[in-house]
Amino acid sequence: MEVVIDRSVEVLANLAADAVEALLRRRPDAVLGLATGSSPLAVYDELARRHAQGRISFARARAFLLDEYVGLPADHPERYRTVIERELVSRVDFATDAVHGPDGSADDLPAACARYEEAIAASGGVDLQILGIGTDGHVAFNEPGSSLASRTRVKTLTDQTRQDNARFFGGDVEAVPHHVLTQGLGTIREARHLVLLASGRAKAEAVHQLVEGPVSAMWPATVLQHHPHVSVLLDEGAAGRLQLAPYYRQTWASKPDWQGL
Repeated sequence: MEVVIDRSVEVLANLAADAVEALLRRRPDAVLGLATGSSPLAVYDELARRHAQGRISFARARAFLLDEYVGLPADHPERYRTVIERELVSRVDFATDAVHGPDGSADDLPAACARYEEAIAASGGVDLQILGIGTDGHVAFNEPGSSLASRTRVKTLTDQTRQDNARFFGGDVEAVPHHVLTQGLGTIREARHLVLLASGRAKAEAVHQLVEGPVSAMWPATVLQHHPHVSVLLDEGAAGRLQLAPYYRQTWASKPDWQGL
């Protein structure tokens, strides 16, 4: 696990975009994993800017979303398929039907989850997965207590997650759905490169557990310690509880430029 700390969210977003750009230059048909929420927005802005400059193309790439609310209508502005269309897909050149998400409106939700797992596997798996982290240590919607080997499934959101996400629903926690479809921790761990972004003091304890705590279902993100290629990009607030922060800074400062993330 590599930890990068910087005062600037823009610098961190550029690093994540660099990793995506380098991947697409090597493999134009790469498979991306896309997260929603606030953490990746600066990355998507940077990718859209680079696309507009002609530096990067998504024309042959495919993508899979991490999760989706259950029961939101197709035209709801906070449906994650709508969010990712607004924040990234409509701003770049993905081919029609190249971006996939779990079907939160399916009549048979377990069957929809199984089909989603099959689709990811049939694509050859995710090459680079963008992640955020919740204040309680969840990644995607794998809440505390989630199986560390879990696959795409239906999950019930904690009260804390619904309160955290109420800001996207006009501050009305009652408007936040109780259930979601989410890739499992086992599914996420199969991506070849995980790039996790976090900012703000509210994320500091979750980040501390992720990087330096014991692996535990109480802090689901800690399972990423077992992944061979994880990049954790943090601003000063999110890094505020890290005991080894000086070492992480030293390691990043002395890393050869050619290695990238």
